[in-house]
Amino acid sequence: MKITDLLDSRSVDVNGSAASKEDAIHKMVDLMCRSEKINNREIYTQKVFAREAEGSTGMGEGIAIPHAKCDAVIKPGLAAMVLKDGVDFDSMDGEKTNLIFLIAAPNTEDNIHLDVLGKLSVMMMDEDFSNSLKQAASVEEFLKIIDEADEESKGIDSYGAEVENSNCNIIAVTACPTGIAHTYMAAEALEKAAVANNCSIKVETRGSGGAKNVITADEIKAADCVIIACDVNVPMERFAGKKLIKVQVSDGIGKAEQLVKQAMEGNAPIYTAEKNDAADTAGTAKEGIGHSLYKHLMSGVSHMLPFVIGGGILIALAFLLDDFSINPGNFGKNMPIAAFFKTIGEAAFGLMLPVLAGFIAYSIADRPGLAVGFVGGIMAANGNAVLEWVNADGQSLTYGGLNGFIQNTVFGSSGNTVSGFLGALVAGFVAGYIVLGLRKLFSKLPQSMDGIKPTLLYPVLGIFIMGALMLLVFNPIIGIVNTSLADLLNAMGGSSKVVLGMVLGAMMAIDMGGPINKAAYVFGTMAIANGNYDIMAAVMIGGMVPPIGIALATTFFKSRFTQSERNSGLTNYIMGLCFITEGAIPFAASDPGRVIPATALGAAAAGALSMTFGCTLMAPHGGIFVFAVVGSWPMYLIALAVGSVVTMLLLALLKKPIQE
Repeated sequence: MKITDLLDSRSVDVNGSAASKEDAIHKMVDLMCRSEKINNREIYTQKVFAREAEGSTGMGEGIAIPHAKCDAVIKPGLAAMVLKDGVDFDSMDGEKTNLIFLIAAPNTEDNIHLDVLGKLSVMMMDEDFSNSLKQAASVEEFLKIIDEADEESKGIDSYGAEVENSNCNIIAVTACPTGIAHTYMAAEALEKAAVANNCSIKVETRGSGGAKNVITADEIKAADCVIIACDVNVPMERFAGKKLIKVQVSDGIGKAEQLVKQAMEGNAPIYTAEKNDAADTAGTAKEGIGHSLYKHLMSGVSHMLPFVIGGGILIALAFLLDDFSINPGNFGKNMPIAAFFKTIGEAAFGLMLPVLAGFIAYSIADRPGLAVGFVGGIMAANGNAVLEWVNADGQSLTYGGLNGFIQNTVFGSSGNTVSGFLGALVAGFVAGYIVLGLRKLFSKLPQSMDGIKPTLLYPVLGIFIMGALMLLVFNPIIGIVNTSLADLLNAMGGSSKVVLGMVLGAMMAIDMGGPINKAAYVFGTMAIANGNYDIMAAVMIGGMVPPIGIALATTFFKSRFTQSERNSGLTNYIMGLCFITEGAIPFAASDPGRVIPATALGAAAAGALSMTFGCTLMAPHGGIFVFAVVGSWPMYLIALAVGSVVTMLLLALLKKPIQE
């Protein structure tokens, strides 16, 4: 397949302009839509912006290649725009971008288009080629230049070079989050730099089509140095014992020469299999503490959510199907079908806290952190069991000293020993840093003992330290905090809960899937775990209002929106009803000063009404599909409708009619 097979002439603009990066992306998506290769503009736009949030696709040298792979793409496509005046695209060299290619990749197993897209990414590194495209006077000339270069570039993506009497034998791995453009550009840059310095090289690319040009065990054994230029985790154990350089994929593109010379000099640490791959990800040194903690938290939350959502909805269905009048004390298990759903749901829901803590620890300390984190999470969920200390005759025993302290304070019957969700959060972070501490402590041991560190020293000592901290510190202290918080929520009066619902609803709408939104959602799931179901109701309705309110505005106040925005109205109805707040992101990105206040106020109104009406929700997700298990669901619908209408009216008031 040739590059011009993907690049429709309708999707090329050689006289483009853009006021900002966001404006440029929206215009590129418009160009892509002209080729009729996308069936849902909004979803595709969200994916493009989501990819940019992971790291700019501005390559430097005036070139940017944004891209996205999703179900909204019917078939592979390219769009291109030349901007004579350039635009700030957050490029790695800080210079303006004046040539943009947008890639649309379908979410299919057939990834033949990736070879073509990888070739394009590599071709763009040829300065003469890119300059000729920037100077093209017409679409026809633009396509002709690509066609001619395409013919000359056959076989360009071999990513391997054998050199006689080489100065250094290098192997490398490149990968970016979507595995499309940066992956192949870094591979080509490293190959060129290696050849220029008389070095042999083989580069494994790990793209969305899977791993290609895979490095063999013999090649690893023969290598003098390994270069990992990746923004995602890749299999690392195979490189144990080799000198290894690990950087961001963007450094593989922009600093390939420096990396090759560093490999030639042998200036790289020896990699060991127990090394903290997650914490050693390139760019960690530049990462702020707050962002680092948020990243680890989200790792735990993202792994936890399937258990929370699946188990929570099944438990909610059990209560929906049961007959309360049979035995209120056994509600949820009176009927066989209800007991069936509740048993499965509780099994899944019961894994919530161990998985949360385990994968927070995994994000911090890689695989050795999992066991320590899981144990901390389980102990947070189970608490300190109330034990009865007896002798052989069955008489209760009284101990002094440490035994007495443990008996009376740790295993006492005060009821404040279960730390729950908050305890699991703390356990996850503490477990990760316990393992990092052990790693540092044992770093001076002989290399011959490396094998027993992850299999013996880390799990035994880590689990012991984690268990002791949970029993003696976190469960007693956080258990009191957790119980007090639950009591406070239960004791809240009507006005206090209305304010809480208002705040949570607004939080769900302010950044639409970002940290503030996630904080409110995590609070809602924590409340479910503690038996408070009205908070989750306010959280979910706050997340549903923004896309529905925007959809209503595009339907009843069409003059305030462009044609493409109006076309997305139906999509936002669906996304809002499914509790996918991110449907509002493209609108907020294009007009944040008006859209965010309107959606936040509407969501706040809905959250406040949900609390006012006493609505409850045991399922932590599902949108309209779980309304059957919402307490006071008719009033919940009214609250949703009111909040959505508030957003619609505010948008109509704040936004002015536009002329396309």
